[in-house]
Amino acid sequence: MPQVMQVWDAELGYSAAAIARRPDGGFVEIDASTPGAEPMWGVWMTNPAGGSGVMVMPHGIFEWRSAAYGIDPDDLDTLCDVVLHELGIPNPDLPPTSADRGEAKILEACRGLPTCWTPGVSDADRLAAHLERIRLVKAHRFVVEPAPLPDRQGALEFVGSARVAPADPLDPIRAARIDPVRVAAKRMQIEWGRENLARIVEPHFSMKPPLTFLSAAAVSPVEEAV
Repeated sequence: MPQVMQVWDAELGYSAAAIARRPDGGFVEIDASTPGAEPMWGVWMTNPAGGSGVMVMPHGIFEWRSAAYGIDPDDLDTLCDVVLHELGIPNPDLPPTSADRGEAKILEACRGLPTCWTPGVSDADRLAAHLERIRLVKAHRFVVEPAPLPDRQGALEFVGSARVAPADPLDPIRAARIDPVRVAAKRMQIEWGRENLARIVEPHFSMKPPLTFLSAAAVSPVEEAV
């Protein structure tokens, strides 16, 4: 049976307000125009075993998935579903772990399916293949779903927050929308990569400058110096 991962909140990190340490030990503000200073989402989740964590991702990941698989930029439901379940897709170049039998089942079922880098495949076939991978992750590894609204509202009240929990914790991401012009630019990059057999490097959390997520910039330079 797949695990159920419950989403409790989605927080946007405003990297323009963050600070980064210079090599000489000082600090510098990161402007929104700084390369790499892209807005970051933190999606807070729990699992049945009582563990909790945050999935951190750049807002641009939704643009990349829209460009790679021909997903409508306005279809945030599909884009969120794809992005949140992709972590469960096993790497076909690595052997499955004996502790996770779902990996082997997914690898077997996905054998031969095209990826976004497979040349000569239509957008419809590419999208169908990727949605099949997502379906297999839900069937054999985990399913991401909202935590119950009363529990999320109760948690906010418990910590003294005046916020009202949204009907769906992913609503802030859906409200941010996707720029179709940026999607078109990424689509051209991906098409170039297919034709030249070169993978495009997508931005990810480990490539970001330090302290570009709002929660990580809670300590000011003055406080840290003291």
